[in-house]
Amino acid sequence: MRSIIGVFSVLAYFINTVFWFIPIFSLSFLKLIPIKPWQTFISYILDGCASNWISVNNVNQKLTGKTDWDVTGVGQLEPKDWYLVIANHRSWVDILVLQRIFNRKIPFLKFFLKQQLIWVPFLGLAWWALDFPFMRRFSKKYLEKHPHMRGKDLESTQKACEKFKFKPVSVMNFVEGTRITDEKHAKQQSEFNYLLKPRAGGLAFVLSAMQENLQKLVDVTIYYPQGTPTYWDFVCGRVKKIVVRVKVLSIQELRASGVIATDYFENQQQRERFQSWLNELWKAKDDDIAELILEQ
Repeated sequence: MRSIIGVFSVLAYFINTVFWFIPIFSLSFLKLIPIKPWQTFISYILDGCASNWISVNNVNQKLTGKTDWDVTGVGQLEPKDWYLVIANHRSWVDILVLQRIFNRKIPFLKFFLKQQLIWVPFLGLAWWALDFPFMRRFSKKYLEKHPHMRGKDLESTQKACEKFKFKPVSVMNFVEGTRITDEKHAKQQSEFNYLLKPRAGGLAFVLSAMQENLQKLVDVTIYYPQGTPTYWDFVCGRVKKIVVRVKVLSIQELRASGVIATDYFENQQQRERFQSWLNELWKAKDDDIAELILEQ
């Protein structure tokens, strides 16, 4: 029976995605008109379409699943603020979880994408229209051969993020860089019991690129009491409970304390300080998960 429900749920996701992709893709051509007030106006309409897409997905989840959602910390969020959202990463279901709990509470979640993805047919234009920031990163090997390009990747990404000065945004970053598995945890020799090691470089790049645009850091802890679910488990309604804990930190206060600084990539001492702070944040998250396990 649950497998049949899963089939209908996946079909509903597909129909809903196609339904909203059509206006998003169509409006993206209107956004090509190089008039900034017009582009900002179209961006609000596009984000509205994307939020409606999530809302319908949430209805799908309520109808096909019997999940008990235990969520705290979202009451302090505002849709008109600028956010950087970070979370531990256990499953592709995490993205659906984040979209559900934050929909219409903060601006539509956006992910930093590699610059090359803008050329993906159809999707590249849609991502651009939805203001997904495209990130250009040069490898160490490339910079050794082309030292004059040092810093150019950050400059180009900062330019791409200039539009966020006039429109609230939420940027998502999975700090661990990949989903946790027992094999990855063992190979990495992580000092955390339930998490992989956090990567400071990507997070620092986002903070440097966005500079003063971001106002708050949203730290999300996701825990599945039954164990890490697959996407199929979720659409079939087999996930009985999902626990989410949300903490909000002031990025301005982090800058004032010296944890976040503009010279991260040039200053070894600053890199160590930021990594140390992130490790402490991850240790607290690891402890929170341990407490949640004891409560179940």
